Amino acid sequence: MEKIGIQPKIVVVGSFMMDLVVRTPRLPNDGETIIGNSFRRFPGGKGANQAVAAARLGANVTMVGKLGNDEFGQEMLATLQTENVETKNVLFDNQALTGVGSVTVDSTGNNRIVVVPGANLHFIPEELRGVEDTISVSDMLILQLEMDVSVVEEASCIASRNNVPVLLNPAPAQPLNMEILKRVTYLTPNETEAELLTGIKVVDGSSAAEAAKYLLTKGVKNVVITLGKHGALIAERGNIEYIEGFSVSPVDTVAAGDSFNGAFAVAITEGKPTIEAVKFANAAGALTVTKKGAIPSLPYRSDVERFLAAQQGFLYRAKS
Repeated sequence: MEKIGIQPKIVVVGSFMMDLVVRTPRLPNDGETIIGNSFRRFPGGKGANQAVAAARLGANVTMVGKLGNDEFGQEMLATLQTENVETKNVLFDNQALTGVGSVTVDSTGNNRIVVVPGANLHFIPEELRGVEDTISVSDMLILQLEMDVSVVEEASCIASRNNVPVLLNPAPAQPLNMEILKRVTYLTPNETEAELLTGIKVVDGSSAAEAAKYLLTKGVKNVVITLGKHGALIAERGNIEYIEGFSVSPVDTVAAGDSFNGAFAVAITEGKPTIEAVKFANAAGALTVTKKGAIPSLPYRSDVERFLAAQQGFLYRAKS
């Protein structure tokens, strides 16, 4: 049931990364040095990106994670506070540095990313004890895999015993304990992540459907496989639905998946049907690739609603 006029509460347990972005005409080959066009740094990280994405789209968001006690950490904290994300559960580590992502983006918007997690991996399960009360009254918990998997396991357990839906974005791709999947309400892998979790190479709609069905047999309640510009595939209650993406001119694909996840969480917690939530998330992801950077590229609610209103046959109604 749609929750008109109610601001959903979302908790994100996740990572921070200061993205150091080099733009270049093309990605270099092995052992090759090329001349880049520009360098900039942007606050990001999957957890922070998804938190800001959800906040810009209308949710009341609390971020949980760990920063280094350094310049990047202070900048990340200030960014979240500017974006109206609650940061009282963001911790600082005096030994480890704030996580860093080294990003190379070519002229078509494609990217290669190397992350050094730093303080993200110093967040331990015991530090979630002080957050259980906040998770227990939330409408959804969002998780990713840029933290130690033991933290993901504990956070999902907390949500499960408090009957809070869990959205797990299984990125970066890595094997998972199948017990975690049984506590996941919405699993949102891309093609690569779906293949790693299932052993099924996802190359088209048929193979995506096969992978999604496999994940349902492992206890996941709903699977949404993101297919980039081609949209997404939904598997829920044994039904498979393909949702087309939106055509845009890409500038930078960094954070597109995070934008999708934040938007999907907002739409679901507002009571939208899964199909409509995925269309909303596809629109948010499409808008994200039209701008540079991670957090700076994330769209606001008004941006997404205008974009959708312009698409023939679909209108996402604003909250009243």
